Amino acid sequence: MTRTDADGALDEALALVSRSSPQTPDDNAGGDGGGGRRATPWLRARESAVRAGSGVRGRTHRIPLADALGEVLAAPLDALGDLPSFDTSAMDGWAVAGPGPWTVRPGGGVLAGSEPSAPLADGEAVRIATGARIPADTTAVIRSEHARESGRQLHARRPVTTGQDIRPRGQECRSGDLLLPVGSLVTPAVLGLAAAAGYDELVTRPRPRVEILVLGDELLTEGLPHDGLIRDALSPMLGPWLARAGAEVIGTRRLGDDPAGAEALFEAVTTSTAEVIVTTGGTASGPVDHVHPVLARAGAELLVDGVAVRPGHPMLLARIGEQAEGRHLVGLPGNPLAAVSGLLTLGEPLLRALAGRRQRPRYAVPIEGDVPGHPHDTRLVPVRLTDEHAVALRYNGPAMLRGVAAADALAVVPAHGARAGEELEILDLPWASGGCFT
Repeated sequence: MTRTDADGALDEALALVSRSSPQTPDDNAGGDGGGGRRATPWLRARESAVRAGSGVRGRTHRIPLADALGEVLAAPLDALGDLPSFDTSAMDGWAVAGPGPWTVRPGGGVLAGSEPSAPLADGEAVRIATGARIPADTTAVIRSEHARESGRQLHARRPVTTGQDIRPRGQECRSGDLLLPVGSLVTPAVLGLAAAAGYDELVTRPRPRVEILVLGDELLTEGLPHDGLIRDALSPMLGPWLARAGAEVIGTRRLGDDPAGAEALFEAVTTSTAEVIVTTGGTASGPVDHVHPVLARAGAELLVDGVAVRPGHPMLLARIGEQAEGRHLVGLPGNPLAAVSGLLTLGEPLLRALAGRRQRPRYAVPIEGDVPGHPHDTRLVPVRLTDEHAVALRYNGPAMLRGVAAADALAVVPAHGARAGEELEILDLPWASGGCFT
């Protein structure tokens, strides 16, 4: 990738930060979460989110097939009978008995769903449709294009082998076989398998319920930014994002930075029916940053308090209540790309664990061109994926969404950056990787 003037400017800025002495608290090794708190390394923060979700006793319910998509099996999917439950034809053609040529049985053929037909006599043939029950004593099925009918005689155009194009009873499974284990994600293919096996309902773990609280007095819900006010970019983004990540979003509310907003935040933290509360903003230590005081007042346990990642280092994860039954709060920074960083670092791993879903496989892709890094912290950079490389995108500042809106994924850039061709871990964005079905 060709280096841009913006890339060069970022290089110079990061180099200046690295050389500056003494360092500011924001750039100390490992960073901090505000107020001198030591930040958690990025990978350890993700692991903490997984452990937090895995320690919760998950809810289960019995649900119709039509409503189970995207949930996770809480009971094994066992075969209720043989599949197929009888010998069936794999092709449209002719069921034949014995060696040819064969005499065509008069009357209609055998259709799918029809009653069992009379057994075939040796040297006899009958037309048969795909999926139809095989008549007793059938030797093989000959595809229509591989046979020639002359009067009442049927001739094969190529050699016939015993059992060809017959799906025998129990070919896919026998009664009692394990089809899918607990923890399997219910995809469209799983719905098809369950239906084929005779299921009308499934026992699953429901999607984790999430409530979103957007904090800030400076946010507009419509129109152009003006007079120090900015548009709320997070409310339109977070709900669909979390839904694609497998959550059931039960509501989105906006709360002010005044004492009334802080009280409303405390009430939500202590009374919400959601398993996860996601907040935006207010996670640092400013005069109107209420998240830490509210969590302390609610008796919450801080599991992650600041992460050594850019953007997004003031993010946090807290547990409210006992581990097995507890709820969680994911505190995202207020800047949009920093909030995305928090979603991928803490939010998605927590939600996948709460839902009983496997974590995404880790994989790496060579980066095209040099990518600057932070002097001490991990950096998450929006990238486009090609057949061979990840291409870093511009407009990747903490407050920017232009880069991630054009991205397929975020690349995990280690401290001090990456050289062209170096393999970097890739975090897929939910819309680029199948969303809640992955």
